[in-house]
Amino acid sequence: MALSVNPTTKTSHNGEIEETSAFERFHVVSDDSDHYYVSTNRPKKDGGDCFSNGGSRVYKKIMQEWRILEKHLPDSIYVRVYEKRIDLLRAVIVGAAGTPYHDGLFFFDMAFPSDYPNRPPNVYYRSFGLRLNPNLYANGRVCLSLLNTWTGKKTEKWNPSESTVLQILLSIQALVLNEKPYFNEPGYGMLGRALWEKKSLAYNEDVFFLSCKTMLFLLRRPPKNFEAFTNGYFRDRANLILTACSAYASGRVRIGYYTIDGSSSSSTTIIADVSGKFKDLMKQLFPELVAAFKRTGASVETFIEQLESEKKTTSVKPKRERLSKGGNDIARKVIGKIKRVLGLEKNNITKVRKSHAKVQWISAE
Repeated sequence: MALSVNPTTKTSHNGEIEETSAFERFHVVSDDSDHYYVSTNRPKKDGGDCFSNGGSRVYKKIMQEWRILEKHLPDSIYVRVYEKRIDLLRAVIVGAAGTPYHDGLFFFDMAFPSDYPNRPPNVYYRSFGLRLNPNLYANGRVCLSLLNTWTGKKTEKWNPSESTVLQILLSIQALVLNEKPYFNEPGYGMLGRALWEKKSLAYNEDVFFLSCKTMLFLLRRPPKNFEAFTNGYFRDRANLILTACSAYASGRVRIGYYTIDGSSSSSTTIIADVSGKFKDLMKQLFPELVAAFKRTGASVETFIEQLESEKKTTSVKPKRERLSKGGNDIARKVIGKIKRVLGLEKNNITKVRKSHAKVQWISAE
């Protein structure tokens, strides 16, 4: 191969080789079995294709892309390329702070066309059937001008002589997974900005909830070559994510702006109202997140105690309500009896008074 990057490895207790916590941002791997495009562009057995012929223009261009990625990837993007399938690539982007995607992981599978770089790579978002961005469809489609999958200015579209895979990844991170993804939809926010801002806040509630659901799916079925990374990543960030969930559900911090010290990273001190729908959704999802993070080895005892305390409070409340209801029924019965007794006594007194008046009238005669 043109590039050979050796991973730092260790042997686990069961003899399997694992990557250490120092997960390399760029690395060449061999297992491509779960890649979305694994069935496309299959290399010919005789080696007579552009992806296996080291002298072809396509091969040389892909090797150039590898060198760019190895040298210039930011800390928040990790890439795996394949030893026997240089036409395939997998990347994961870490959601940026200050956005509703913060601390999430977002995986993309790419496939270079046989005439690369005349056409841009095909890109598939591993969505798990969830749509958490106007540009990322539930079916995995990625709409981006640079990929020629969305309208845009000529300068925004794929340029065979200048555009690179790194530019694609950075564009997705900065332009798609941004602070206010609601406005990615064309035409939104053109008039009546205040109204659109309100809709944007509501959209961010859905985005954060779906981002948390994506975390659960990733932990259940992590993409190949990223298993150890996914587990370790969420183990290290479990407490931050769970605390952010609580802060957002309570309305203490605007969604997307939670920081590690518990404050808001937003430049404004205004806290948006949280919808009842979001509170209910997070209340249902929170225990699942705690359980999933616990399985990674994260220290989530505080959150487990919180859930147990809430469970006890919830179970005691209906009992008190039943007792209160029963007590009220008894009180009503007692009061009813008293009223009836008083009513009878009143009637008797009236009868006595009438009888006494009648006796006096007869005596007068």
